[in-house]
Amino acid sequence: MLGQRLEIRQGQSLVITPQLQQAIKLLQLSNLEIEAFVEAELERNPLLQRDEREGDREADKVEAPAEAADARELEFSGADAEAARESVDAREDDLYGDSSPAERAAEAAAAGADAGGAIDWSRTGKGGSIEADGDVFERLSSREKTLSEHLNEQALMAGFSTADHAIAVSLIDGVDDGGYLRVSCEEIADRMGCEVERVEAVLARCHGFEPTGVMARSVPECLALQLRERNRFDPAMACLLDNLDLLARRDLNALKKACGVDEDDLRDMIAELKALTPRPGAAFGAEAVQAVAPDVFVREDPAGGWRVELNTDTLPRLLIDQRYHARVASAARSETEKSFVSECLASANWLVKSLDQRARTILKVASEIVRQQDAFFVFGVEHLRPLNLKTVADAIGMHESTVSRVTSNKYLMTPRGMFELKFFFTSAIASSDGGAAHSAESVRHKIRQMIEAEASENDVLSDDRIVEILKEAGVDIARRTVAKYREALRIPSSVERKRLLKAAC
Repeated sequence: MLGQRLEIRQGQSLVITPQLQQAIKLLQLSNLEIEAFVEAELERNPLLQRDEREGDREADKVEAPAEAADARELEFSGADAEAARESVDAREDDLYGDSSPAERAAEAAAAGADAGGAIDWSRTGKGGSIEADGDVFERLSSREKTLSEHLNEQALMAGFSTADHAIAVSLIDGVDDGGYLRVSCEEIADRMGCEVERVEAVLARCHGFEPTGVMARSVPECLALQLRERNRFDPAMACLLDNLDLLARRDLNALKKACGVDEDDLRDMIAELKALTPRPGAAFGAEAVQAVAPDVFVREDPAGGWRVELNTDTLPRLLIDQRYHARVASAARSETEKSFVSECLASANWLVKSLDQRARTILKVASEIVRQQDAFFVFGVEHLRPLNLKTVADAIGMHESTVSRVTSNKYLMTPRGMFELKFFFTSAIASSDGGAAHSAESVRHKIRQMIEAEASENDVLSDDRIVEILKEAGVDIARRTVAKYREALRIPSSVERKRLLKAAC
C-alpha cells in the first residue's frame, strides 16, 4: 500500500565550499588567467589592493635548489593551515596517465592506422574538435584559428616521438605570420641537445603540413614545396627558382638562357609561379603578439646542480588594506553592512593565502620534476626518464590530482628553452631483467636505429625479431607495442620494407 510519511535520516557527506572551489581553480589557472582573476577580485573587493613595492621583489623572490623540494611548506596556523593544504590537494578525477600528450597522440594515430590502414597524418587538414566547456569553448570558437595552432594540431597527430615532437614544437615557434621558418636548424639542435640532421629530418616531415609551403626557409623553397605537390618541379623550374632575381628585373632573355627553354615555355612557367602562394600563412588569423611567460626558471647553480625559482613577475602581489577596513567597519551600522565588510575581509584573507600556497606548490612540483629529469638538462632530449604523476606526487607528499592541476598550462624556462611541465612526463617500459625501467622514447629510438641499419632485403627485421632483440637488451616489450611504435614513427612493415629495398637494388 502506497502512502506518504516524513522521515529524518542522519548521514555524512563531503561538501566543497566556495573557498575550496576557488583554491582548486587557482591552482590550475595559467599566469594570464590568474592575472584576469585577480583583476576581477580587485574590482569586487574594496579591501584588496596591489602591492606596488617594486623594490622588495628581489628580497621576496621564492627560490630553492631542486634537491630541497621537500623542505618548502607554507607556514599557516590552526584551522587556516588545514584549510589551505586541503584546498590545493583535493581528490578529483582529472588525472592523465603515464603518457605525455605527444605519446597519447601517437597512440591515437597508431589506433587509427590499425582501424583503416596506413594514415599520413602529416597531411591532416583543419579538422578536429575542441573538448572544452563554458566560456573556454566560447572564447576559443569565437576567433579564427591561428597558423601556430593549426601547425601544432598537425604536429600532435603526425606520430612524432616525444623527442621529435619537442623539436617540431620548437620549429613551429620559429614560424612567422607568413608561414616562413625564421630560426635555423643549428640553433634548434643546440637548444635541444641533438644532432642537426635530426632537426632537419623533423623539418622535412613538417614540410608535409598544410598549407603547402609552410615552414620553408626562403621564397624559392616555399614555391618548390608547392610545385612538388603539383608534380611540376623539374630541372627547368628549379633553375627558374634559383634565378628569381632575374624574374624580378624582367630579364627574360637571361632567364631563357639560364633555364634552357624557349619563350613559350618560359611564359607558361611564369604563369605557374603566379598561381602559387608566396605567403602560405597569410590565410590564417593573425595571432595577438603575446609571448608565453614562464612560471618557473631553472638555472645552473655555480655550486653544482640546478636552482629552481619562481618568476615573480607573473605572481600577483596583493595586500589587505587594514586601515580602510577599520574605517568602514566602524562606520557600518546595519547588519547587512557589517556582514558585507566581514565577508570581504574573509575573502581577501583567503585569496592572499591561496595565492601564496599556489606559488609554493608550483615551485615544489617543478623542483621535483627538475630533480627527476636532471639528465635531460645536462645531456639533452634523448635522456628523458620515465616519469608519471604518481612518482612526483609520492615524492612531494601530495595527491596526483594536485600535480595534474599544477602541470596544466605552466611553463618552465630552462637553458635548453621553454617547456610545458607536462612535457617531462613520459611513459615507462619494464625491464626484462628486473632493472630500471626504460623510457618509451628511448625504446622508440632503438627501434628506429635497428630499422635504419637494414642494408638489404635479407637484413629486414620483422616485429617479432625486434621484440627478441629488445628482450635480449633487457627491454620487456610486446609485439603489438613494437608495431604501435613503428607505425607511430611512420615506418612501413617488414614486408613493405623488403619490397622497397628490393626495388632500390
